[in-house]
Amino acid sequence: MKDLLAPRSLAVSGLVAAAYAVVTILFAPISYGHIQVRISEALTVLPFLFPQAVPGLFIGCLIANFAGGFGILDVVLGSGATLTAAVLTARMPNVWLASVPPVVVNMAVVGGYLSFLLDIPFFLCAFYVGLGQVIACCFLGIPLVLLLERRMKKGGTGPAL
Repeated sequence: MKDLLAPRSLAVSGLVAAAYAVVTILFAPISYGHIQVRISEALTVLPFLFPQAVPGLFIGCLIANFAGGFGILDVVLGSGATLTAAVLTARMPNVWLASVPPVVVNMAVVGGYLSFLLDIPFFLCAFYVGLGQVIACCFLGIPLVLLLERRMKKGGTGPAL
């Protein structure tokens, strides 16, 4: 806990929160709804390298979901799903498995409450949310983490540290 309150950790969390919220809101037409590719979800693989990204992802998602128009259910459940997935991602043994929690958790949780809110069958909502998560986490998030990992091996403790 003490490490998470260090100035560098707070800075990383703040940057991740801002990036998540801004990217989600900028790409709003594809960030919300039962068919979505939330590009900012690529950042949900970051806790594999940087555990201090966990609170930043939660706060960024909270801000983005306030702007999304699906109400308090989206704010609470969507942000909670992101927090849960981020904590699980930080514990994964490799980057490939690190992309699984954001996909599975969001597919179930976000697909579930969007199914309820939009009166669409759960299977369809879960499928479309899961597909969007695979695009964001596997095709954007994994390459991002691999790039950062390579950069860190060349010299330094991290791009933002």
